[in-house]
Amino acid sequence: MSSDSGSLDALLSEERRFPPPAAFRAHAVLHDPEVYERAAADREAYWADWASQLHWFEPWREVLRWNPPQAQWFLEGKLNVSYNCLDRHVLDGHGSRVALLWEGEPGDTRSYTYRQLLDEVCRFANALKGLGVAKGDRVTIYLPMIPEVAVAMLACTRIGAIHSVVFGGFSPESLSDRNNDAAAKVLIAADGGWRRGTVVPLKAHADDALAKSPTIEHVVVVARGGDLSKQVGASLKPGRDLWYHDLVAAASPDCPAEPMDAEDTLFVLYTSGTTGKPKGVVHTTGGYLTQVYATTRAVFDIHDDDVYWCTADVGWITGHSYVVYGPLSNRAHVLMYEGGPDWPDRGRLWQMCERYGVTIFYTAPTAIRSFMRWGEEWPGKADLSRLRLLGSVGEPINPEAWIWYHEVIGGTRCPIVDTWWQTETGAIMITPLPGITVTKPGTATLPFPGIDAAIKNEAGEETSAGYLAITSPWPSMLRGIWGDDARYRQTYWSKWKDTYFPGDGAKRDEDGYYWILGRVDDVLNVAGHRIGTMEVESALVDHPAVAEAAVVGKKHDIKGEVLAAFVTLKEKHPASDALLKELREHVGKKIGAIAKPDMIVFTADLPKTRSGKIMRRLLRDIAEGRAVGDTTTLADPAVVRRLQALYAEEE
Repeated sequence: MSSDSGSLDALLSEERRFPPPAAFRAHAVLHDPEVYERAAADREAYWADWASQLHWFEPWREVLRWNPPQAQWFLEGKLNVSYNCLDRHVLDGHGSRVALLWEGEPGDTRSYTYRQLLDEVCRFANALKGLGVAKGDRVTIYLPMIPEVAVAMLACTRIGAIHSVVFGGFSPESLSDRNNDAAAKVLIAADGGWRRGTVVPLKAHADDALAKSPTIEHVVVVARGGDLSKQVGASLKPGRDLWYHDLVAAASPDCPAEPMDAEDTLFVLYTSGTTGKPKGVVHTTGGYLTQVYATTRAVFDIHDDDVYWCTADVGWITGHSYVVYGPLSNRAHVLMYEGGPDWPDRGRLWQMCERYGVTIFYTAPTAIRSFMRWGEEWPGKADLSRLRLLGSVGEPINPEAWIWYHEVIGGTRCPIVDTWWQTETGAIMITPLPGITVTKPGTATLPFPGIDAAIKNEAGEETSAGYLAITSPWPSMLRGIWGDDARYRQTYWSKWKDTYFPGDGAKRDEDGYYWILGRVDDVLNVAGHRIGTMEVESALVDHPAVAEAAVVGKKHDIKGEVLAAFVTLKEKHPASDALLKELREHVGKKIGAIAKPDMIVFTADLPKTRSGKIMRRLLRDIAEGRAVGDTTTLADPAVVRRLQALYAEEE
């Protein structure tokens, strides 16, 4: 289709099919395909059924009130997230069940039963009350992946405080921006956190941020950094800074859960990678918990004997929804890990899968491509036979990475749930159901039952390839941008009438499956053809020499834009002019000559955030020769300088 209509040219095709294994289907939480029809026939009743599986202090009187773009779910119902994640399981006789298994990067371990976690959460909730935190107050959480981060989140929800979790890799300036936008009253920070063999001095970063955070009254400091704790202890500011362990030890374990209105704000989470004023995405209580509970149970097929591991950091929405709230509300065994995936070697995650008997593993495509690059020998050293379900989250997964994941990690027996959703959606929106869906490598398949999606062009007309759209409200949808309703309306609701615009390109195939083609700003107009960069990246990664690829656009006087590809090669595959030519031809063969990259740069690394997302914005800056924007969220800012030098050589 032409670019004039606002549609995308869908070029890459995929013919491989993977039906659910019969044994998996037989025991799946959802195994009846008619669930889609039942949900479509009465969406409100469908979501009310999921909500009724939670504990409510008071029942709702109306499932949905929709005044676009404002949605209210489960009106007048009252519940508490902490109660649903902890108390109800203990009261049902499951207090001795392990809730949280944790391993630190140095190898230290802890575990909490549901009763022990409830005790810790109540003590810390009372400690927060003692610091003057009340319902509706904002609390910033700046912690590594340690158990206290889940405790802090659940303690806030218990007393009705609104938490704002800030990823531990963010700079002091980013932290102060978020403190100030939310007018946070208390900051919870660690003295440090382990990352690839070194301790990141989080309290020092927090102190820098506090110089510009006038609303913060108290800082609760979690001891994590060994010798660093002694240094930090000597520098605590009297009256402001308090040790977490002292507060918890002195607090009562009795803290009744605050009944919260379904539409009370649960948390604010700031989107990353933006410049200027941070954008605080607001999520509320009843609808959010309903959808994360439902999707965790149905998409990950949670059973009592599962050991569930989502590798995300709680600084991102995936950690909120699928490390803490979704799994704990489902009474799952949750594994949490603090450090890097390649420390002290590249087999760390697989050794942990064997050690803890992990059955469900949920990670990002960027991580999967790194695993591919490192080679099969690392997972080959571990017993992964207990794995029964794999998941993918964060960006579109290349078909060849999907196949590698399926074969090498899943041993060809594990269904893969390739999930699409966003910070703003709160929970999974498009996904296979592992006991029902015939999957294809690279596609998120179908909307979760009860979710209405479509693909539209600029004019709002439905098309087979164009812009992804969500056409009706869903329970876990964002309720706004903190303090900026105009920005909320403009960003998400101004493209089409009463329709949510996620900002992603997509296509639908002959089976009705959705293929996410990447952000719209990652869709290029090459000689009149709109090409999704994900398709070109998939074609490059399909080549046996390529471990990872990132494709961006570069302005061209004749074609409008041309493709610039940054390519990381697998070990034992040296860069050469011959390989460069071979890769261009490979893309031409897989997609078509129009998609051949105009320039390919071989690089040892790509600029990534500490959560593993490729910063394509920076690659566009490099390709266009512009000044490079904010690099504070990068895992290794030096990568950008090396890439600029390489790109200059290619030019």
